[in-house]
Amino acid sequence: MSEEIISLKNITKTFVQSSFDGVFNFKALDDVSLSVFKGELLLISGANGSGKTLLMSIIAGLIRPSSGLVEVKERCGIVFQDSDLQILGETPEEDILFGLKNIKLPIEERNKRLEEALKKTGLMDKRYYSSRSLSGGEKRRLCVAGILAMRFPVIIFDEPYANLDYEGVVQVNALIKELRAENYTILLLSHELEKCYALADRFLVLHRGKKVFDGLPDDGLNQNLKEWSIRPPLFSYTKREDLIWI
Repeated sequence: MSEEIISLKNITKTFVQSSFDGVFNFKALDDVSLSVFKGELLLISGANGSGKTLLMSIIAGLIRPSSGLVEVKERCGIVFQDSDLQILGETPEEDILFGLKNIKLPIEERNKRLEEALKKTGLMDKRYYSSRSLSGGEKRRLCVAGILAMRFPVIIFDEPYANLDYEGVVQVNALIKELRAENYTILLLSHELEKCYALADRFLVLHRGKKVFDGLPDDGLNQNLKEWSIRPPLFSYTKREDLIWI
């Protein structure tokens, strides 16, 4: 068994909401427990509003739970759904160096990490391009490059396929496969299972703030995913009439 590097026990997150009927407490996460092991790729799925992004934010230390225990032994980097909000530099080189300068690394070490991150993410030839002119897939890879340069061993991808075309999805998955092979720990949050299910070592489902499944991907395919508002990924397209989501 690999080393457990993330442990959540009985996590609950409650928000106070108001309506015409008055003020009430809403449980966005309800008694969620999970473990993440070093080097695994955990695919976390669920419909919009199921609590995926909130859970990610708690793991990364951005939000504190209302109750429960959180233990994270490794530093986590997040690739957010909207890459444009995460990119701060005018060029990929400037963006990657932003975090490295903030931690006051010597210039030699900064340059070494910059070169390594650009090479690993396939952005070496785009290092002086305008960051805003990059494709969707390239922007996702740039966000990963910044995390790699900071040497974060855990990478969280929040809906990484949002607004990507086919080429962008292929680029992101190729990078995820490479990172997985290099023993990075990856949490992949997505409801688009047909794009990433084969990458997963383990599959977890959140539904209305509760953990409803946590197990092997093969066993996950036997679950009634539609009951949790998730589109089953196993579809066979053989004729034009199949090409519709119903």
